[in-house]
Amino acid sequence: MPPRRAPASPSLLSPSGYDDDVVSLRSLSDQDTDSEDDELIKGSRSTLELAQHDRTVLEEEEELEKLLVKSSPTDGLRRIFGASSHDNGSSVRIGKKERRRRRRSERRAQRLKESGNTDVEGELMYEMEGGFKDDSSSQASTTSFDSDPGGPLRSAVYTRSRRASCRRFCLIFTAIVVLFLILFLGAYKESVSLRISQPRLNLLSNGTSLFAPTTILISLDGFRADFLSQAPNLKKAIDRGVSPPYMLPSFPSVTFPNHFTLATGLYPESHGVVGNTFWDPALGEDFYYTDPARSMQPKWWTAEPVWVTAENQGARTAIHMWPGSEAHIAGVEPTFLDKFNGSEALFRKVNRITQLLDMPGEEAKDEVPPSQRRPQLILAYVPNVDSDGHKYGPNSTETRTTVTKVDEMIGDIFSKLDSRNLTDVVNVIVVSDHGMATTSTDRLIQLDDLVDLDLVERIDGWPLQGLRPKKPEDLTTLRTQLLESSKPYSDSIEIYTRDTMPERYHFSNNERIAPLWIIPKTGWAMVKKSEFDVEDAKKNSKVYHPRGLHGYDHEHPLMRSIFVARGPKFPHKAGSRVDVFQNTEVYNILCDSLEIKPAPNNGTLHLPLKPVGLHSDPDAPPLEIPPDPPISASMQTHGPSPIPTSSSASPTTTSGPKSTRPAGSEDGEDTDTDDEDKVLGLWDKFRGKIEELKDWASGLFSSDSD
Repeated sequence: MPPRRAPASPSLLSPSGYDDDVVSLRSLSDQDTDSEDDELIKGSRSTLELAQHDRTVLEEEEELEKLLVKSSPTDGLRRIFGASSHDNGSSVRIGKKERRRRRRSERRAQRLKESGNTDVEGELMYEMEGGFKDDSSSQASTTSFDSDPGGPLRSAVYTRSRRASCRRFCLIFTAIVVLFLILFLGAYKESVSLRISQPRLNLLSNGTSLFAPTTILISLDGFRADFLSQAPNLKKAIDRGVSPPYMLPSFPSVTFPNHFTLATGLYPESHGVVGNTFWDPALGEDFYYTDPARSMQPKWWTAEPVWVTAENQGARTAIHMWPGSEAHIAGVEPTFLDKFNGSEALFRKVNRITQLLDMPGEEAKDEVPPSQRRPQLILAYVPNVDSDGHKYGPNSTETRTTVTKVDEMIGDIFSKLDSRNLTDVVNVIVVSDHGMATTSTDRLIQLDDLVDLDLVERIDGWPLQGLRPKKPEDLTTLRTQLLESSKPYSDSIEIYTRDTMPERYHFSNNERIAPLWIIPKTGWAMVKKSEFDVEDAKKNSKVYHPRGLHGYDHEHPLMRSIFVARGPKFPHKAGSRVDVFQNTEVYNILCDSLEIKPAPNNGTLHLPLKPVGLHSDPDAPPLEIPPDPPISASMQTHGPSPIPTSSSASPTTTSGPKSTRPAGSEDGEDTDTDDEDKVLGLWDKFRGKIEELKDWASGLFSSDSD
């Protein structure tokens, strides 16, 4: 047999042929002794064992490489959003070291091919040297990998690594989302706050100035609804605007509670000003509307009026003598405040309103500070009709004359708005707080004949009588007395406790409301003998003062008030008629006209109003002129015992229960100032004509200059 040719290169079966660190398995004949050959064969590894060893080493290196690559904190995001850089869809990034190893393996394989050796075991070793295939490798490789005893451990390590990476990614992603939401919510709240403090205004122009939403609210105290028949300028406003047949006041129908209801949209039991006079058990003090030192304290005024609502939302306000405006409510002051002056002439009110309208507007916001710019809300109070109604009676010639003067004042305001081209720019709302009823000596009831006043600590209200007993246990006794003694006056008075008060009054849910009430029917009044002896007055034909009263059932025709509106926020057909509503609705209407958000209130109406027809419609209700209250037949047979008393209506007494009956215009005034009032009225009228002449002349010269 010819000798075997030596291979050109070391055999693939020789470990030294592919691994320099492994001792080659030499031929048995090359060993020094047989024992050495036996030991070498025993200590050497077979080809499969060597392959298994190499495979294990390579897999461990690859696993370490994967862990090194995944150690980057942004690896999770790169795996999701980055493009794959692996061959055959591998999920493991190949580093420089791995590429160098593969290149070495490929060079070795190339040398083997050049030598012509195609042994299967060499193919197997080449595959192993190049590394295992990924998920797309052959079934043989998968079987070989599964047979690896170290595979489960490495798989667990890999799984834990992936889970840790996913957790890190989820935590980072969650933190980013939470941070984004925090920033978004903060920006949203800041933007909402900015919009509230600096609302976007719908500006109107009269050709020379820019006007933010602007509304004038004028209150004519004591202007009964049927007085409109004597007021041609107000009737003209009705024909051009929108109004109900009349507006209902709130109970009790007196000045301070109703003006605060107009300003807050709350019933008196809700806003806390439950009368012109009342006792507060929590404060232990009396409220007297005629004593500003006491009544104009914020502790009495616990609700939010419209001027506070407007100022808090960036709308400037001007308050002209409105009841309660001097009380520093909620620590927010109107931009402009005119204190009460009962003797101010009507023409001065007109001039004050036009002066406020002539101030710089939104076009000058960068040059003029807010305190010197035009207000958006003007509230003006006119007490003249109420004052004369108390003094002379609502149906007197003097009161009718005052109604005419007040109507002329309204006409002057509309005329000045027209001359400034503001008819379609500025909203004007004219309201009243209540009506008025005529009093009579024949409609008086002696309070002493009804109840034991020795059990009464104090009396609230006027003409209503709110009784507060000296002892809580006396309340039942007083109520029993009243229910029995009032039977002859069943058509003249009503007896209620807070618990039995009619629900429509909304007059029970406040501790400032006395626990027991005598409520006279409209036109009736209660007097103590020490103040006015009814029997003596009848015998001597004495006249009871005040000649006019209010405060009665707010739904009685004699207590009805008015509401007339016109302007850009009331774009209704001229002469539109809406259903009757209560004055709790005025606050929402004011806020809507100014484009501000109202505070919670008892009103439900909002702009635009919903007309039900025209005042000129054939089926429209006519203006009702209610008659004076009738004289009760029961009084003809039941009279008080004759006890001499003063004929004047004193507001207080030196003995008996304390009375919170007011002094001033609500009680009527002496008539010794009538001549002085007439002189002042003529002088005011003369000055008004002078002012009108000046306005006419200035307008004439300005037109000539144009």
